[in-house]
Amino acid sequence: MIENKVRIELTPFLRWTGSKRWFTKEHIENFLPKSFNNYHEPFLGGGAVFFYLKKLNQDSNRCYYLSDTNSDLINCYLRLQEDYKKVIKFLSEFKNTKEDYYTIRASKFKDKFKQAAMFIYLNRTSFNGIYRVNSSGIYNVPYGNREKVDILTESLLELVHIELQNVSIQSSVFDNTLKNIKKNDLVFIDPPYTVAHENNGFIEYNQTLFSWNDQLKLKMFIDKIREKGAYFILTNASHVSLTDLYQGVGKMERIGRLSKVGGRNKTRGVFNELIIYNTR
Repeated sequence: MIENKVRIELTPFLRWTGSKRWFTKEHIENFLPKSFNNYHEPFLGGGAVFFYLKKLNQDSNRCYYLSDTNSDLINCYLRLQEDYKKVIKFLSEFKNTKEDYYTIRASKFKDKFKQAAMFIYLNRTSFNGIYRVNSSGIYNVPYGNREKVDILTESLLELVHIELQNVSIQSSVFDNTLKNIKKNDLVFIDPPYTVAHENNGFIEYNQTLFSWNDQLKLKMFIDKIREKGAYFILTNASHVSLTDLYQGVGKMERIGRLSKVGGRNKTRGVFNELIIYNTR
């Protein structure tokens, strides 16, 4: 058990493009409501905000609702919730070499626990931890040459398993989660970014993942959250199209952050993130 090991900190167990670790380290306390009931995160990804709140408050009466459209991601969370030792068993069989990486990447495992192990393995050893699939839905991220990475992280996965108990986890589109949201709940919303930061460009890849029409649906989703008397925090790229869309919906702030993810220089640098919220 964790108590008999070197004490570790509860952190996200996945590397995730667009992760909000930076937000939890420096800014989130400025946006959280003074109190709230249940917590909802319909774009789960790496779950940085969920893990931060779990570590911050061990309120046994609070319910957590986590969801994402990425079924492979959700399977990984569910299998860790169910039996993390089975996931670790399969993880221990994988070797971190270029040859093994491409062999495992091309594999089709039927066992859901082995699928979860594969997801973690590819995430730990791929280039920049990017999750990307081609038009056929096949994961196609190249090997990352991370020779010294700890694939197993047993203590962390055990802690994740413990904190996922009694948490609702499902594969779902964001607007299907509205039925669970009640007055004074908190909804953290971190959708895939459709527009590039502070210019007129659109992110080509994410157009298939999250289109501008999806952004419009998300705005309607947030309107319904407000009607229910619930709190929301939305993060997105700072772009005039979004400031116009959310004008009058809640308070807006811009936060500068350093982007470290991306293979081309034009994707790196300091960008402003747009935070829209009704919590304070």
